[in-house]
Amino acid sequence: MKGIIVMSEKKQNEIKSVDLTKLQEVIIDSRTRIYIAINADPEEARSRYLERVGYKKL
Repeated sequence: MKGIIVMSEKKQNEIKSVDLTKLQEVIIDSRTRIYIAINADPEEARSRYLERVGYKKL
């Protein structure tokens, strides 16, 4: 009696990227940019980012 081998098909992972046209860019420094909602305050977002523990200005 021969065994039957069943190979299951793997699902392809679908990677969905964020639509950057729906966000505004906030420049933190020359190498760092963050993206926030269009109606959010960029100055508040910048200050909150800089307040994070571990952020070091190089």
